[in-house]
Amino acid sequence: MSVSPAAPASAPASASAPTQAELLDFVRRTAADADLIASLPLDPEGRTWVRLDGPGGSEAWLIGWPPGTGTGWHDHADSVGAFMTASGELKENALAVRLPTDGWTTLELTEGVDRERRLTAGQGRAFGRHHVHEVLNESMDRHAISVHAYYPPLPRIRRYSRAGQTLRLEQVERPEDWQ
Repeated sequence: MSVSPAAPASAPASASAPTQAELLDFVRRTAADADLIASLPLDPEGRTWVRLDGPGGSEAWLIGWPPGTGTGWHDHADSVGAFMTASGELKENALAVRLPTDGWTTLELTEGVDRERRLTAGQGRAFGRHHVHEVLNESMDRHAISVHAYYPPLPRIRRYSRAGQTLRLEQVERPEDWQ
């Protein structure tokens, strides 16, 4: 499901590219907009989303996560970003390693690169380019809702599979794939 409402009134537009800190501030303010969060239609089976106007031409999304859903391992290519949990709890598994940008399909990860964060309502984070992670709602009975922002607007998403310490590039998606 995709709907395109106007951005929250508190979302200022800037003349230059937004920084990670500005994206984090935007998702924080947006996640605190109780009326906007309550307006997201929730589906018991699959994720729902609404596209928002982010600051400075960024791409932003309000996302509903049914119990037991997640993204799978992915990155946002050359975009920086931020996300904030608005309700419920999300778990982020991330890799603390800079991946090669192109030209590889399989990578052996070293020990100690895994990071885990649990983000309850009001908690979030910013991240840089080529940040590889997966986001999960591990609750068995409660939806989670989050706000995400990326700049530049997502040029592509690379999807990975992971078996132990082996990370494999499986697919590259472009915006036209998400329509």
